[in-house]
Amino acid sequence: MRARSVLLAAVLVPLVAAPASASSSSPSAAPSVTSVAALPASSGVVTWAASAQQIGDIAAGQTFRQVVHTSVGGSSLRIRLSNAFGTAPVTFGHAYAGSRRPGSAAVQGANRQLTFAGAASVTVPAGGLVVSDPLPGRVAPLADLLISVYVSSAAGPGTGHGMAMQTSYLGPGDHAADAGAAAFPQRTQSWFYLDSVSVAAPAKTGAVVVLGDSITDGWHSTTDQNTRWPDYLARRLAAAGTPVQGVANEGISGNRVLADGAGQAAIGRLDRDVLSQPGVRTVILFEGVNDIKATPAPTAADLIAGDQQIIDRAHRAGKCIVGATILPFRGWSEWTPSGEAVRQQVNAFIRTGRAFDAVIDFDGPMSNPYDPSEIFPPFDGGDRLHPNDKGMQAMADTVNLASLACRR
Repeated sequence: MRARSVLLAAVLVPLVAAPASASSSSPSAAPSVTSVAALPASSGVVTWAASAQQIGDIAAGQTFRQVVHTSVGGSSLRIRLSNAFGTAPVTFGHAYAGSRRPGSAAVQGANRQLTFAGAASVTVPAGGLVVSDPLPGRVAPLADLLISVYVSSAAGPGTGHGMAMQTSYLGPGDHAADAGAAAFPQRTQSWFYLDSVSVAAPAKTGAVVVLGDSITDGWHSTTDQNTRWPDYLARRLAAAGTPVQGVANEGISGNRVLADGAGQAAIGRLDRDVLSQPGVRTVILFEGVNDIKATPAPTAADLIAGDQQIIDRAHRAGKCIVGATILPFRGWSEWTPSGEAVRQQVNAFIRTGRAFDAVIDFDGPMSNPYDPSEIFPPFDGGDRLHPNDKGMQAMADTVNLASLACRR
């Protein structure tokens, strides 16, 4: 029997435009989004996420088999699909979730169909998103899943995440239900339409969401090895058995606090990417270097005001928020003495301003002791800005895990 397509206001939500303060001077920047207040309440805890971006036109009639790595384990898996940057509706003909074998193959018998308000197919309007029904069964912590989505109808720009640092797969036709790998000859380093994955977890289990840029996104970490610093943090949290177990990585390469460009500005995407995720207890704000090295660059006061806006909005949502100091980057082509002065002023605010509920002082252990304006050479990924795997682990080791379990 042919699957019916549903379009229900109860699960499909148009996103609300941001205030002018979150806009960019770039003519190609997509409209900013600040509110998902109409999103249906979703129990559970986010176990994986990736920030939505506009990623170019998407051809219909293909299946995206996407590899994601969980943090917290649980049951009743849900996925969230986003058309936030689309200009036309997109129809997802089928969606499946399963445990992964090596490559693009699923564990036999473990690739199961997801539904949306009971239907196999769902149409999401431009600017909208959808949350699936819960899928019975257990989801392992710190494990790879395959989320397979068949896009049966689409036109114009797609929504996804450009720099995954993870190989996923795609192929023509409707093969979301396939357990084998034969139908997925193409590889990709992006995620398409998949916004987040959540699970039902034990009572009092929460999540931390990292709002960041390319350092959080994992640039210069090893592809397919889950060595971004939030991945190391997830492993630490799992080993410690703290109340916070979910970790959502909402980093975008090139992202800024104040201006759109490489993705929406942090102040513009906070509600959708961070505060609307289920089970979030704490936000880590780790942005600012791209603002500092921009031309023209904001003043320290401008950047601090942007941070304060994010702090206030997180607090109004009942979340704790932890500030992370900005890493040194002397040796990068856009470094300037004036930018270094701004970095020092913003870091002083983070450390001593008492606006955040807690502080992660990445700047200290990541700085060269002989020149604190430079990254510590053993942690340098090679460009004087982005840490390597060893540096990513050092960052995660700097986090005081108890600070992530605070409550408002």
